[in-house]
Amino acid sequence: MQAGDPVVGAAMGVAGAQSRSEDEESLGVKDVKRTATQAFGSGVVPKRRSSSRSIKRKKFDDELVESSLVKSSSRVKGPPVIEPVRCSGSEPSSSEKKKVTKSGTALTPPLTMVINPAPMTKRVKKSKQPLHITKDLGRWKPTDDLLLINAVLQTTDLTSVHLGVKFSCRFTLREIKERWYALLYDPVISKLAWQAMRQLHPEAIAAIQSKALFSQAEETLLAKIGSTSQPKLDVFQELLSKHPGVFHPSRTPKSLLVHWQLLKQYYLLDDQSVQPLPKGDQVLNFSDAEQMVDDVKLKESRDEVLEHELMISDRHQKREIRQLEQELPRWQVLVDSITGMSMPDFDNQTLAALRGRMVRYLMRSREITLGRATKDKQIDVDLSLEGPAWKISRKQGIIKLKNNGDFFIANEGRRPIYIDGRPVLSGNKWKLNNNSVVEIAGLRFVFLINLELISLIKAEAAKMTQQ
Repeated sequence: MQAGDPVVGAAMGVAGAQSRSEDEESLGVKDVKRTATQAFGSGVVPKRRSSSRSIKRKKFDDELVESSLVKSSSRVKGPPVIEPVRCSGSEPSSSEKKKVTKSGTALTPPLTMVINPAPMTKRVKKSKQPLHITKDLGRWKPTDDLLLINAVLQTTDLTSVHLGVKFSCRFTLREIKERWYALLYDPVISKLAWQAMRQLHPEAIAAIQSKALFSQAEETLLAKIGSTSQPKLDVFQELLSKHPGVFHPSRTPKSLLVHWQLLKQYYLLDDQSVQPLPKGDQVLNFSDAEQMVDDVKLKESRDEVLEHELMISDRHQKREIRQLEQELPRWQVLVDSITGMSMPDFDNQTLAALRGRMVRYLMRSREITLGRATKDKQIDVDLSLEGPAWKISRKQGIIKLKNNGDFFIANEGRRPIYIDGRPVLSGNKWKLNNNSVVEIAGLRFVFLINLELISLIKAEAAKMTQQ
């Protein structure tokens, strides 16, 4: 190819322009380094020009990404990052800034490619206190700690504290011992417990101190008061004034009186004595004491006058019962004549009758159906004639006479049928006797049997079986 070729000339021009731009960039970098070394060599750090006005403008996407990366890189603990120093004389012009912002994504490499930050380590918060301490503190409340301290100072016995003090939880004797030793020897628990107790309200502290157990010295002074006397509050006030160092500061005359009454109740005063147990091996129990009781002393003496009066009243009552039994048939005739419930006169074709309050149904066939008649369906016994039958099914039941002369009723409806108070559920059957009470949905009927005709039927059935 010749030198005069236009294509070759253009290529050479482009190559010359690229080499020229690289030389200018290298010279620019050298100038920046020279000015930086001069500035640091002279010991004077060039001040950055800034305006007093706050210019707020929206950041571009690449600037947002770079600022977030710079913030994250500042948090990373690793090797220090050296940033280039920009001198005051080498500040780019506005046109250059526009060019940089337009081609910022292409010219400036991302920060992650230049700097390889150390991997982020997760911060693990080390708890200042072990787990068992915090758990123990959560269960033991400051009121419990104050109760424990007051009780131990009064009794100096952890067993009596466990038996006599009512804490917020049911602590065992071992837990109380562990808590007391922790308050004594563990600086962390004792400090936390002390801070929590100092935050209690004064009224709460006074209430806790009033529940403090009585010491042995206090009970000794109270036991000297006689059991036969009836001391008043003045006596206990005098005790408090005479022995201020013995009694707890929260003691009042009324609290001393209440405790003295408890000591008297359990025979713990000085002038009281408890009956000793029998010295033998056998301890007296309830059955032995019951045998020792004299039955003759417990037996009441006979009162002849009272017995005579009771006998006479018993005779009068028996006489009245006999008279009522004799008059019962006459009353039955009166009731039957009023209500019409006397035995009906059956004809030769009527097997039985179902009598209600308003209507009487005659059974002249071996099987009849009970229910509620409608336009579409007719039945033998329409119960709606007796009363409100809207709860009764259209086919409520069937009454059937068997060959042996027994009547049975079968429930075909939804609601139960009660025979003499016994329910017959749907699909079941029950035997009907003479004068059986049949109740269907609040309607009551009496089932009456023609005994003469039924006896003839039974005799004929017996003859047929013999033949």
